[in-house]
Amino acid sequence: MREIPGRRRGLPSQRSDERPESIGAALTFATRWQWPVLPGVAPDPRRRGGCACPDPECTVPGAHPFEPGLLAATTDARMVRWWWTNRPTAPIVLATGGKAPCAVSLPALPAARALTALDGVGMRLGPVVASPTRWAILVKPYSMEQLGELLFAKDFVPGSLRFHSEGGYLALPPSETGAGPIRWERAPLPGSASPWVPDVEAVVDAVVEALTRTGVSAPEF
Repeated sequence: MREIPGRRRGLPSQRSDERPESIGAALTFATRWQWPVLPGVAPDPRRRGGCACPDPECTVPGAHPFEPGLLAATTDARMVRWWWTNRPTAPIVLATGGKAPCAVSLPALPAARALTALDGVGMRLGPVVASPTRWAILVKPYSMEQLGELLFAKDFVPGSLRFHSEGGYLALPPSETGAGPIRWERAPLPGSASPWVPDVEAVVDAVVEALTRTGVSAPEF
């Protein structure tokens, strides 16, 4: 599925002189790393923390696909360049799964404490994406069956953990969303052909253990 150039419905207009770095980042993700991306809907400039989509109760304001839909995500340089030339302020949305990384996310404060604990035990992590409210640890692609077996084997899994797998999505830096800016808490190594990411089992095991050991209660939000 590809977006056909033409008039977009229901989205605020965006000036072509804003956030020129987004197109460079989107092209790096798509062409160098082969991560399928597409533009997000963007925050509503008229409402603080709001979304430009029609849903007044949007739970991920500005940080999700709208037009085009998620199935349009691509690694095609021409399409990516066309999207961000016409919508330079649009968030960069990664379609997780397939050949692209998946992710495990949790609220920002427990995530910061968990990463400190993981560093203390020598756990190797790949890139970590941070918004003001949640951090996402990128992991190797996994199936829902694999995830189900992993979670079933555990006595306790924090309810605030979220899993971005096949059919999911995640906003990438340097996006601006309704929740605020998206940044790298742990950036990929400069010049990476494709960033290394750990297995989901290792991350979930380590995060659950770290949260349990440090006594962190990860709230549901």
